[in-house]
Amino acid sequence: MNYDLIVIGSGPGGYVAAIRGAQLGLKTAVIERESLGGICLNWGCIPTKALLKSAQVFEYLQHAEEYGIKVQGGEADFGAVIKRSRGVAEGMSKGIQFLMKKNKIDVIMGTAKIKKGGKIDVKAADGTSKEYTAKHTILATGARSRELPNLKQDGKKIIGYRQAMNLPEQPKSLVVVGSGAIGIEFAYFYNAMGTKVTVVEFMDRIVPVEDEEVSKHLERSLKKAGINIMTKATVESVDTSGAGCKAQVKTEKGVEILEADIVLSAVGITPNIENLGLEEVGVKFDKGRVIVDDFYKTNVAGVYAIGDIVKGQALAHVASAEGIICVEKIAGHHPEPLNYNNIPGCTYCIPEIASVGYTEKAAKEAGYEVKVGKFPFSASGKASAAGTKDGFVKVIFDAKYGEFLGAHMIGAGVTEMIAEVVVARKLESTGMEIIKSVHPHPTMSEAVMEAAADAYGEVIHL
Repeated sequence: MNYDLIVIGSGPGGYVAAIRGAQLGLKTAVIERESLGGICLNWGCIPTKALLKSAQVFEYLQHAEEYGIKVQGGEADFGAVIKRSRGVAEGMSKGIQFLMKKNKIDVIMGTAKIKKGGKIDVKAADGTSKEYTAKHTILATGARSRELPNLKQDGKKIIGYRQAMNLPEQPKSLVVVGSGAIGIEFAYFYNAMGTKVTVVEFMDRIVPVEDEEVSKHLERSLKKAGINIMTKATVESVDTSGAGCKAQVKTEKGVEILEADIVLSAVGITPNIENLGLEEVGVKFDKGRVIVDDFYKTNVAGVYAIGDIVKGQALAHVASAEGIICVEKIAGHHPEPLNYNNIPGCTYCIPEIASVGYTEKAAKEAGYEVKVGKFPFSASGKASAAGTKDGFVKVIFDAKYGEFLGAHMIGAGVTEMIAEVVVARKLESTGMEIIKSVHPHPTMSEAVMEAAADAYGEVIHL
């Protein structure tokens, strides 16, 4: 029952940390209270992308004639779409089980509570408890859907993301509260499937963390697709006493009542830090997040924290990177601290969004004199051939040294294209180096090179 490393939570932070620990020779165990893979594999990243792919295929069928293909009939089977998504999630979870066995990592099912002296109490589903000890304990417990006081989730009429991907039947109408990645992805999915969707956003624009030009373009695209978008709006209350929901929405023009079958609350997440014993052992918090150093060590010796419960972007790939850095430091290696300004963010609606680094506004506020380039996919040969001309690539460089400050993309496949910019920024590539790097033709990725050329007045195809 004694380990070098115990990881509490098996999401993309936890299972990755455990595997890296085992690779480095640490006797490792993972404690999981529900399903291997955590929220990401079972109720987040992976199954939502399966849903979105089904919606995209359905849209292709509806627009097949634009490609010279005639299709008879074609309708969405909501139950089958949900079933496929759950099947994909189950397959991925089984893959994590295989990786645990391959790396000789013990999997302990139950709810963990840490104690002083490196001890961890695990309560199994049958109520029995066992105690384990570890030299090093990593907390990777993730987060859950955030609840607002005036938007209490009942799991049926007012739901979170978890229920949204497993509804027993398709709603005819849906109000989505919040327009971050989760809200927008579900808004796109349900609209594409035929549900009447309204998005309510408190800020003055949707996807407010993105560059302003991307926000405006996405809003136009989603409205064109039939989604109703309300910005500078707040859901004050929801009446669920009737057959559906009546949401009272406060806007600049006054109060409006929105009627819908279901209200989806997508207003962010809440870290899972309760009932872990953290207060008893003295782990320090700040604004609901565990305080850690650059290598994820808490103020308590032998206790570490990664992922959604610490500072930084609440993203699966961030948690994985943090887990690797944390374990390598524990094992005596010398990893670099994570650069949180070079973390790509992706939203998988249609058109997709991807971004990394500074927005144009943030770069200017940071004191940079900038060169900005932009290339629309309407000028891309590959986009024209594929029928995916909606969107653009925008790049930002430091005018003095050519440093690649940021990139913001909206369009087909941009969630794959953003990795080029992440690597370029990691390698400290300049704008001119991007321009002189020959990109294959015809590809969507040429837009990165063309946008860089536009920033320096050398663009060819505009």
